[in-house]
Amino acid sequence: MNQRIDNRTKRRDPAAKTSTFTAFGLAAEAKPLSPGLYVVATPIGNLQDVSFRGLSVLAAADAILAEDTRVTKTLLAHYGITTPLVAYHEHSNDAVRERMVHRIREGQALALVSDAGTPLVSDPGYKLVQAAIEEGLPITPIPGPSAVLTALVASGLPTDRFFFEGFLPPKSAARRARLAEIGAIPGTLMLFEGPHRLPEMLADAAAVLGERQAVVARELTKMFETIRRGTLPDLAQQFAEEGPPKGEIVVLIGEATKAMHAAEADAALDGRLEAALKNHSIKDAAALVAAELDMPKREIYARALALAKKGE
Repeated sequence: MNQRIDNRTKRRDPAAKTSTFTAFGLAAEAKPLSPGLYVVATPIGNLQDVSFRGLSVLAAADAILAEDTRVTKTLLAHYGITTPLVAYHEHSNDAVRERMVHRIREGQALALVSDAGTPLVSDPGYKLVQAAIEEGLPITPIPGPSAVLTALVASGLPTDRFFFEGFLPPKSAARRARLAEIGAIPGTLMLFEGPHRLPEMLADAAAVLGERQAVVARELTKMFETIRRGTLPDLAQQFAEEGPPKGEIVVLIGEATKAMHAAEADAALDGRLEAALKNHSIKDAAALVAAELDMPKREIYARALALAKKGE
């Protein structure tokens, strides 16, 4: 859908501000910006991963809205950018958003960044983007680093279909329930997790999802980057023995194989038959379950007979 520029938005004088930044050891002049909200991706670790366009936008903007101004200052100082910083985080209220929207309506260009990576991915920026869209103000994405995609392409897991969940619930029972829900999604599952909860989360994932292939990617693009691969039970055991690691973590979990789906289906069928056999004969239990699942009676009867003999 095409964006429209709100009639109340004042045109910005391109000559009103001349800004520079330093890249590759050279001073560069930033191209003037039209009024609007610029969603700028920043490095997830290595400061060299920022794009030239991203630097130009950060230098030319009237202000940078940062999740943590202390973190963003490091990036700006590295590239000689002096644009004013304004704190914008999960505790920013409607009044703060209205002030930002008002500044854009008055003709300013604002850049939105998160602590690291692409804004709005497990971060509060979407509320500001929604508010700007509702006012008909331009939104310009400046693409770049993303911990999610960086982990995916290095994982070795299928990349044709993937599902990003973000952070799981902190309590084990709720976490297991959510893992059971998303476990049926066809494709690679992608999660964020805090270091202190990683061992417990992997243990829950192993208990719910079984022998799936998984990857723990830590400190991506940084000096101590590590990418550990294995089955969920293996990784759960390793981190249980080693304890919580340090740094930012992305966990990827592979899709269940056909053999795993078949085993799960067999286990579910056996569970139904065992429950039915407690109150019915083999013949009646098989007929009942076959009707419930719309499966051939002969096949279900053979399965029920095998279970009954196993339990003798």
